Amino acid sequence: MKEDGTIWISGTYHNIFSVANSLTELGFKILNVVTWAKTNPPPNISCRYFTYSTEFIIWARKSAKRPHHFNYELMKHLNDDKQMTDVWRLPAIAPWEKSCGKHPTQKPLALLTRIILASTEKNAWVLDPFAGSSTTGIAANLIGRRYLGIEKEKQFSEMSSRRREEINNLKIYTDYRSKIKDIAKSEILEPSCFVCEDSIIYDLPF
Repeated sequence: MKEDGTIWISGTYHNIFSVANSLTELGFKILNVVTWAKTNPPPNISCRYFTYSTEFIIWARKSAKRPHHFNYELMKHLNDDKQMTDVWRLPAIAPWEKSCGKHPTQKPLALLTRIILASTEKNAWVLDPFAGSSTTGIAANLIGRRYLGIEKEKQFSEMSSRRREEINNLKIYTDYRSKIKDIAKSEILEPSCFVCEDSIIYDLPF
């Protein structure tokens, strides 16, 4: 990871605080702890406590002194020209995102798209060392970023390949982009890029 690189780590109240402590001990600077407030959380069947409707995402940079990349103006534009806060109201994963199979902790494309739009430039490399079904990679490819994923489970690696092959179809690629509100709103500042070839970055920055 480059000195000016940033990392995003998601979790729940069960583990996110210990993750934050570990990052601090390793010298990372925590930039934000984003609260993902799900607009359609699964119901609480037991009815013995409040419905779980949030997850937390730590955004941190490797070096406390090196500046990081933040697309402030784009995030403001996506939030109706008001500063975007660290509370994101986004839906949970939709059925159409499971067209190639299911992963138990799969995140919605809307969430990963916003993360990548916020902290990277076009053609940047995005690494996910716990790829799962590669939602990070699909989001990255939909908005013109490059992706490297690492996954030890064969079934999820194969699911990732199927998902990537799916968006090689221009119709599906366009349909997916149209379903993610941040992509639609960012068209003015981040035009569609089915295949981005300008300013290609060949070296892996990890």
